[in-house]
Amino acid sequence: MTAPTPAPLAGLWPRFGAMVYEGVLLVGIVFIGSWVFLKLFGDASHGIARHAYQGYLAILCGVYFVYCWRRTGQTLGMKTWGLRLVLTNGDKLPLGRAVARYALALAGLVAGGIGFLWVIVDRDRQFLHDRLLGTRIVRAPI
Repeated sequence: MTAPTPAPLAGLWPRFGAMVYEGVLLVGIVFIGSWVFLKLFGDASHGIARHAYQGYLAILCGVYFVYCWRRTGQTLGMKTWGLRLVLTNGDKLPLGRAVARYALALAGLVAGGIGFLWVIVDRDRQFLHDRLLGTRIVRAPI
């Protein structure tokens, strides 16, 4: 019996489209999350409250991504664009790797987008966090 062929890597344009779509979805998540935070804790425009608020929003977005990646390998944006996140062997991500991917992607974004700009020099056009963690975004049936 032969091993199944791995799904082909997703192209740059579908990944870019999914990221734009994801940005629109995150506006809603951040809006509702902000409303809850501000109702519970009040003003968060300065001092420790501001840092707590920013951390809360980063965690809130992380919960969304990690939950989706663990459950089906697809966020809503990825599902719309026919993409799936898998390990290099095609398996689903374990929890630790999903959390690490979110943390590295966020760090790469905050560092001027270097984690995403890595696709320019990567031989397989992978993001830096995918290269480091042994994950890949592949095409998936819609």
